[in-house]
Amino acid sequence: MKRMVLLCFVCFVITNMVFPQDVPVRIAFWNMENFFDPYVDSTKTYNAFTEDGMQHWTKNRFYRKRNNMYKAILAMSENRPLGILGMCEVENEYVLSALFEQTPLKKHNYRWVLYEGPDKRGIDPAIVYSLDHFQLVESAVIPYYNPEDTAYHSRDILYAKFVAVEVPEPVEGLTHKADTIHVFVNHWPSRYSGELETVGSRSCSAAILRAKVDSIVAAAPPDYQPKVIMMGDLNDCPTDPSVYDVLRARHPSEKEEGCFTNLFGKNEGLGFEGTLKHQTDWQIFDQIIVTDGVMTGEGLHYKEGSARIFHADFMLEDDETYHGKKLFRTYIGPRYFGGFSDHLPVYIDLVR
Repeated sequence: MKRMVLLCFVCFVITNMVFPQDVPVRIAFWNMENFFDPYVDSTKTYNAFTEDGMQHWTKNRFYRKRNNMYKAILAMSENRPLGILGMCEVENEYVLSALFEQTPLKKHNYRWVLYEGPDKRGIDPAIVYSLDHFQLVESAVIPYYNPEDTAYHSRDILYAKFVAVEVPEPVEGLTHKADTIHVFVNHWPSRYSGELETVGSRSCSAAILRAKVDSIVAAAPPDYQPKVIMMGDLNDCPTDPSVYDVLRARHPSEKEEGCFTNLFGKNEGLGFEGTLKHQTDWQIFDQIIVTDGVMTGEGLHYKEGSARIFHADFMLEDDETYHGKKLFRTYIGPRYFGGFSDHLPVYIDLVR
């Protein structure tokens, strides 16, 4: 009898490990805030984040940030592998290797996509994915180009196409068709020179992204809705012209024909006020936007109500100047604080 009970328990555990039909696949994005290695790069003119540079970026400071990041990612993923993690402000593959291959995150079989881009500081977007959930089909960069200001260069949009790992054996109630998911990771031009002075640059990025996604939708068979996930630090709020009018991304309550769904279009239901703070105001610059195929399509699709701003207590600190909480950052200007980032991560869950 004991052997039979033990056998049934083992079968139950194995079945739920191999066929995790109730476990969502988490898709996330995080601006890592200057995730540099501490070494001088002789190919670049910007080397502030080095031991002798302006920020005095030592090995100890780098490893402290690396450790902060992996702990936050484990907490956000609930100690399970994230399906896909979009990132920005990543210097190179060295920092990705240090984070995903030299910490407890290595157990989740992460791989990544990163291209060196034109950013003058040498920071780029990256896409990290777990082989437990996805296989990479192809990847590319979509360069920023503004015909009205050809002298200005900004970060590329990073694109990757994935196929979800199929369930190995038939299980009643599960969809066995492999899911194809297109992912775009964005880090649009900043407001450093002023919001109004740079609004056109962000609208240009929005137009480039919109055209690429429209081409994917147009190329699909008539009876198929492609699954496209757009994520990133857009340096604009959901109601700003670049997002609302040019990209035409709307909150589900405001969605119209031909619009994408901005799952972070309003802060209600997201669990927190915003992803970054300017004086007293929290804003949502970090967003995840999807096509109808993600919302209503068969196979992997959005889990209703799962969009969240991840805001663990250890990532925040008391705001003595403007009250409430503020982000526990790595730096504020030249002052080192040893925290996490100037942005909070965001995520959604997909289910079958």
